[in-house]
Amino acid sequence: MNPPDAAAALVEGPWEHRFVSANGARFHVTTTGTGPVVVFVHGYPQFWWSWRDQLPAVAAAGYRAVAVDLRGFGASDKPPTGYDAPTACDDLAAIVRSLGAERVVFVGLGLGATFVWSMPTHHPSVTAAVAPIGMPHPAVFHHSMWRHPVQWRANRYLRAMQAPFASERQPPSVARRLAAWSGPDHGWMTDEVVDRYTEAMSFPFAGVAAAEYHRWFYRCRLTPTGLRYLQRVKTPIEVPVLHLHGSADPTSLPTMAAECERHVSGPLTVRTVPEVGAFVPEEAPEETTRELIDWLAVVHPSA
Repeated sequence: MNPPDAAAALVEGPWEHRFVSANGARFHVTTTGTGPVVVFVHGYPQFWWSWRDQLPAVAAAGYRAVAVDLRGFGASDKPPTGYDAPTACDDLAAIVRSLGAERVVFVGLGLGATFVWSMPTHHPSVTAAVAPIGMPHPAVFHHSMWRHPVQWRANRYLRAMQAPFASERQPPSVARRLAAWSGPDHGWMTDEVVDRYTEAMSFPFAGVAAAEYHRWFYRCRLTPTGLRYLQRVKTPIEVPVLHLHGSADPTSLPTMAAECERHVSGPLTVRTVPEVGAFVPEEAPEETTRELIDWLAVVHPSA
């Protein structure tokens, strides 16, 4: 049986699919609307389509909404290297420039939120504001995952990915992971959702890329590049920050959201979404969209 074609990631809808060259690779982006640019960065085990509810709504509010497939995911290139936070930040900055934009707002979920948190310290010239969802600041998360016993248990999936070729030989069930990481209401997990994410993670090399990102983050304090990254992200963030977190998120302690404040010197808005797990934009699409649009109106006004 032939593996699924990455063209399956080009889901039709009220948006346009484009491919842009950036930082030595080709990236798939989905765009809709006109106005100030808002860049959406997906998490794991997803691809750009996780923002399907927010894209048209943000565009209707007067913005150019752009959803990116990260290196290794969806319809973007899957080169053998580059699955680390500094490279991901370089990728996002280069994508912004390839789109002809200047300063943009970055919105990220999970793995993507890690990179969004990092943009103000790694590429301040293109970062107007950031909205990380479902993931605390990288320095907070990294400290807690080694020091807090509850977070240590929650990170079993990270430790499982450290074994060489484990995720590649026996890819985790996407449906099981979606269910385990969501809140008590699994109504958002329709057959289409499960099928699309399962297919996307079955694209050639997508599983390898996902594992490599997580391996790098787990081990980064053991490498010179990782230590420089962790030191750099501790620089206080001066741009506006909107941090959304699900109260029932089993992958990261909700109490970590409060600890992010010490890494933000600019305007900070924190919202906890009740009874929601790690997939906030899909589990609570209306609330996520409303919070984003209200916040954007203040920090990144449309024309």
